[in-house]
Amino acid sequence: MSRKAQDITDAELAVVRQLWDSSPQTIRQLTESLYPGDESQYSTVKKLLERLEEKGCIVRDRASMVHQFSAAIERDEIVDRRLREVAESLCDGSITPILTHAAQNDGLTKKQRGLLRSLIDELEKKEERQKK
Repeated sequence: MSRKAQDITDAELAVVRQLWDSSPQTIRQLTESLYPGDESQYSTVKKLLERLEEKGCIVRDRASMVHQFSAAIERDEIVDRRLREVAESLCDGSITPILTHAAQNDGLTKKQRGLLRSLIDELEKKEERQKK
């Protein structure tokens, strides 16, 4: 049985988002970005980075005296985890009600609807190829 991937907290997500936007970064750079003008948060950011490293969400480059951090997890993986959690807790594991709600209530633009149609078409083609 495979181990369930650990989710990340909102504070950890803020760090990862910063790394998605600009990598690599040092602890000091992250602290300044996340808590401008509040150097007392340095130890908080350091602890968040330690947790994220343990979870495999970031990587640390120890090549120089000042360590550099980069994201090791893609945005899509976090989106997937979170959507699956919502589906499990609210929709008995089905993602369909979430997709239906998003399509009906978020006012998708014509371009977004086209992308959604293209995605569905591609998934159906892939399914057909796998059947052959």
